[in-house]
Amino acid sequence: MADGDSGSERGGGGGPGGFQPASRGGVGGGGEQETQELASKRLDIQNKRFYLDVKQNSKGRFLKVAEVGAGGSKSRLTLSMAVAAEVRDALGDFIEHYAQLGPSSPEQLAAAAAEEGGGPRRALKSEFLVRENRKYYLDLKENQRGRFLRIRQTATRGGPAPGALHGGQTIALPAQGLVEFRDALAKLLDDYGGDDDELAGGAGAGAGGLCAELPEGTSITVDSKRFFFDVGCNKYGVFLRVSEVKPSYRNAITVPLKAWGKFGGAFCRYAEEMKEIQERQRDKLYERRAGDESEAEDGDED
Repeated sequence: MADGDSGSERGGGGGPGGFQPASRGGVGGGGEQETQELASKRLDIQNKRFYLDVKQNSKGRFLKVAEVGAGGSKSRLTLSMAVAAEVRDALGDFIEHYAQLGPSSPEQLAAAAAEEGGGPRRALKSEFLVRENRKYYLDLKENQRGRFLRIRQTATRGGPAPGALHGGQTIALPAQGLVEFRDALAKLLDDYGGDDDELAGGAGAGAGGLCAELPEGTSITVDSKRFFFDVGCNKYGVFLRVSEVKPSYRNAITVPLKAWGKFGGAFCRYAEEMKEIQERQRDKLYERRAGDESEAEDGDED
């Protein structure tokens, strides 16, 4: 299917929240680059529809997100699978921050309305990604209709004014749908993101034969959190993905193999330092208690 309107946008196929079967048709004719649609996911959030389409062409796989408003207006955002994975991880921080925010006060809503009419709205939380010649802005904002996450992409190109920012793509996701959107994105990445290195021509070549045999994953539980340790491999080599999972959100970081020793050394060093700090604090507490008891005995004798 051509990289224009996806079939799911036009027909709404699969129903709300459902995965649409892959469409393998390509673009016919001449020198046009063939693009295949591998999977599509539809989300209905408030009065908007969102379509997440995994596509593939000669350069590799990518994700196209389409936002369709109640009046039929459309906004789109195209992400490489690597950037989509970073956005997924960043969403965990936004979900946690949003969960900690209390309800909006009348004063906040009035301020948001004033800013909406007279200038840029202040972001409740922001993150910024730079990949090659593209910049990605993630801003959690608020207006009279509620809180939302704006994801904006801009491209930097050369020409008469090298480094100038050119018009990009933007979508606005209602904050109530952050978890649903993140989970749908994570599912598509789990199903279609792992082979991105092969489609890009790497096939794990940089890791040699290491990809054929990797350690098994494990997990640990601390209080209400669970941490998963999963070893993977892509065109850049072997990596460790550490995922922090709570009932309300999931967050993850990826550590390349060459940094494992440094990470392990840093963890061990901090563990030893904290152990020494705790022992010093415990000794000070015992000395303070002993001093208090001694003063109390002296007072009794008097």
